[in-house]
Amino acid sequence: MNIEYPIKIDRWIGRGVLPNARLQRKFHSGPHGYTITKVAAWAHWLWFIEPYGALFWILLRKNSMFPQSARQMAAVFDIGCAIYFLAPTAPPWWASDHGYTDQTVEGRRQLELESGIDVDETVHRVMVEFGEDLLGPSWTRIFGTLNGNPWAAMPSLHFATAIMAAILVSDAGGKVEGAVAWGYAVTLGFSLVYLGEHYVTDLIAGAGVVAIARNAEPLARPLVLLINNRLRRLEAIAGS
Repeated sequence: MNIEYPIKIDRWIGRGVLPNARLQRKFHSGPHGYTITKVAAWAHWLWFIEPYGALFWILLRKNSMFPQSARQMAAVFDIGCAIYFLAPTAPPWWASDHGYTDQTVEGRRQLELESGIDVDETVHRVMVEFGEDLLGPSWTRIFGTLNGNPWAAMPSLHFATAIMAAILVSDAGGKVEGAVAWGYAVTLGFSLVYLGEHYVTDLIAGAGVVAIARNAEPLARPLVLLINNRLRRLEAIAGS
C-alpha cells in the first residue's frame, strides 16, 4: 500500500501542513462547525445516487446523448478502479490513525516558527464522528456495511464522477441543472478534504481521470460498439 507520497505532495500544496488538517482546525471546532460538518457529510452520502441521477436525467431530457454519457461515466469508474489495483493508496484518515502524518519534533518547531501557528496534522474521520452523533448505535451497523476500503484513495472517484456528471448535464443543455451539478461537485470536493476522506492530490488525480475519459472515449467507441455487436450476435445465437 502507498501511504507517504500523497502526504508529501499535499504538504507542499498546503505550505507545510496538510490541507485536511488546516480545514478541520479552521472549521470543525468553530461556531459553525456542526453546520459545515452536516453539509459535508450529506454531500458525501448523496454521492451514492448523484452520478446515476445525472445519467437518469440525461436519459429523460436528451435520450440521444445517453449512450455516450453512460460510456464516459463508466470509463471514469473503470480507469479509477484500475489505478486502485495498480497503486493502492491509503486515505488521510487512515494514514493519520497509523501515525504517518506526525511531524518530527524538529519539523513541527520549524513549521510553527515559519507559520506562526500550532502545527497539528492529526486528520480525523469527521464523517464517522458526525454519524455517531446523528444516529448513535445504529450508525455502527450502517457504516459497517457502507464503509470503504483503506486503499482506494487515489484517485478520488467521488470527485471524478461528480465532475463528469456536471460536464455531462451541462452538455445535455441543462443550464440550471448544470449549475447545480457543478455546485455539488465543488461542495463535494471541499467535503472530501475536510472530512479526511481524500487528499487534495486525490481530487487533482480524479480530475485527470475525467480528462482521460473524455478524450479517450471517442477513440475507444468503435471498439466498444464492435464488441457490443458481437455480444448481441452471440446472444441471438444462444437464444435460437
